[in-house]
This record gives sequence, C-alpha cells and structure tokens, in this order.
Amino acid sequence: MGRLIYSAIMSADGYIADATGDFGWAEPSVDAHLAINEVARPVGTYVLGRRTHEVMAVWDELDTPENEGPMREFAQVWAGADKVVVSSTLEAVSTRRTTLRGDLDLDWLRALTADADRDVAIAGPTLAAPAIRAGLVDELQLWIVPAIVGGGLAALPEGARADYTLAETREVGGFVFLRLSATR
Repeated sequence: MGRLIYSAIMSADGYIADATGDFGWAEPSVDAHLAINEVARPVGTYVLGRRTHEVMAVWDELDTPENEGPMREFAQVWAGADKVVVSSTLEAVSTRRTTLRGDLDLDWLRALTADADRDVAIAGPTLAAPAIRAGLVDELQLWIVPAIVGGGLAALPEGARADYTLAETREVGGFVFLRLSATR
C-alpha cells in the first residue's frame, strides 16, 4: 500500500503562484533541487491536473546528457513514474507513461493508493483540494520559499481542516522543508 502525498513549493504566505500566475520566485537552488529529487524518488504515480501536467511536461524532454545534475536527475525520476492527468477538457496527453482520466473520483484515488506498491503524489492545489478535504492525504511535503507574494493560487484549500504531526523540518538551499504526517 502506498501513501498519498501532496507536495508544493509555496511562498511564506501560502501561495504556489502569485496573482498574475507567476511562480518564477519559487525556482529551487541546486541544493533545494537535490532535496526535492530525494523526496520525489519514492513516488510511483503522479495524479495531475491539466495545468500542472502542462507545466511538468517539459521534464519528459530534459533527460539528456546536456542536462547533467539535479535537473536531469529529476527528469529521470519523472520518467520512471506513471502519470494520470485528470481533466475534462483535454482530449489526449503526449507525455510518456501517462493516462487521461475525465474526473477525480475519490473512491478511485483511495483504490489507486491502496493498490500501489509505491507512493502516489497528487499534484496541483486545485486537484488536491478534494482529497485534502476528505482526509485522504497521508503526507504534506511543503517547500517554503522566503518570499511573500500577497495573493494568488493558494497551496492549501480554504476551509479544509486536518490534523498532522510534524515529521521533519529542515532548511535546504534557501527553502524550509516541512513534512507533515496525517494523524488518523
């Protein structure tokens, strides 16, 4: 059985993108990227919304000798995982090891996680919101950037309540990493 993980790089005031949709302020340093790769390695399946899939699709092309270092390492982690894109507007996906699903059914997500031999990561705050609200997320991995952006796309859903314990905290490459484990 895998764990359901939600991971986000977010500003100190809780946003993954500012009010204009920009997230350039969240670009990880080499050290932060290495740490992100480390926590991404156990993921066997990514469940992504359309926008997150569009942003992440570039990783299919970065596993090349010209991209040595942490970026290529993440591209290899990404290539080794299955992807499920949840979208009612996409007709097809072009990335490797990727399937398309029309909606996020929480019973399907429960079964996917229960049947998984590796962790399942749900990516994108809009897609993750119902799973967080339903108490399905076993672990939050929050990468906090020392920036305040004043609004935009919130990393965590408004109105959600859940209890987590602090499993890990560390500073790495200018980010603060918090790993929170669900208490059930």
